[in-house]
Amino acid sequence: MCQHKPACPSAGATDREAAAVIAARPEQGWSLLCNGVLLFEDTGELLPGGEVIAPRRLTAVVTSAAA
Repeated sequence: MCQHKPACPSAGATDREAAAVIAARPEQGWSLLCNGVLLFEDTGELLPGGEVIAPRRLTAVVTSAAA
């Protein structure tokens, strides 16, 4: 699918988000990468085979200082 040299990471690679953007609709919150991955602004992904990758949410770590 990718015509770039060197080729972009495949949809199955762990670094698949590094592929080049070939279409984007920022007002709708998504980008299509050249490896067929649909990347959403909330970090969720839809892979070419239909697999859904859930968004990666940052969690706050709360610590308390001993008084």
